[in-house]
Amino acid sequence: MTTIKQVAVIGCGTVGASWAALFLAHGLDVAAYDPSPGAEERLQPFVDHALDQLSELGTREKGELRFSGDLTDVLGAADFVQENVPEDEALKRRMLADIDALTTEGVIVASSTSALLRSSIVAECKTPHRFIVAHPFNPPHLVPLVELVGEDEGIVQQAAEFYRTLGRRPVILRREMPGHIANRLSSALYREAVYLVEQGVASVADIDAALCNGPGLRWAVMGPHMTYHLGGGPGGIEHYLSHLGPSQVRRWASLGNPTLSPEVQKQIVEGVAEEAGSRSIQELEERRDRALLEILKSRTEVAGKP
Repeated sequence: MTTIKQVAVIGCGTVGASWAALFLAHGLDVAAYDPSPGAEERLQPFVDHALDQLSELGTREKGELRFSGDLTDVLGAADFVQENVPEDEALKRRMLADIDALTTEGVIVASSTSALLRSSIVAECKTPHRFIVAHPFNPPHLVPLVELVGEDEGIVQQAAEFYRTLGRRPVILRREMPGHIANRLSSALYREAVYLVEQGVASVADIDAALCNGPGLRWAVMGPHMTYHLGGGPGGIEHYLSHLGPSQVRRWASLGNPTLSPEVQKQIVEGVAEEAGSRSIQELEERRDRALLEILKSRTEVAGKP
């Protein structure tokens, strides 16, 4: 995958622009395409800001960015394609079929879909084996996770190698699943967060605080299985499951299945507004990104890497 020099980024919303910045920061040239009005004008400021953030993490190379309204032109010289069009199955199918027709068979095409099944979105492609799902967590230039799904193990491994060169942490699904891994875990947690609101257990702000100041800190370091491995003391996960497993089962039985009724939605909207206070979406994004940068710096220092 070291032969990849130019990446085509198809769709330049938040996710696509973030991918573009990451590729550029690692010295790759990017040809970007997005037919939305004003897409080119929005892309450059986002990329500039993201590159400044990445420079704080020690990534200072910069490839060349060009934007074109001609899909054929953008794909013509691409060694790798990152597709990021909106999460609409029909739209993705059409776009991936067009990309299939306009690229050579040796080019890997990665879709940033967060919930759609790969088998569905490649249904109209003539060479579907080279099409994979590569789902990032937003913003991709900061959050290392990339979830990979594909039918050709060799191509998936090549893609994983490529993403590792970009400082990403690829995980590979053995079979496709709606929402992949991370969004399923997130959805399970959010379902219970909504249930706690619905049941009047705590405020939106306190539910958020309980996660951020408790398990969220541990989950930034290790996942749930490894966390409970440590929770078992010297006996590890085996002791935890035999000793405390029944208490997990009791909690599972009490977990809720809320509905997003108008009343619950109103409670959540009002609770989020109260928690956000006077801070705008942009200010909250800046706070999130600043915290992510500090966490990433800390993780790098602990790992002993430059």
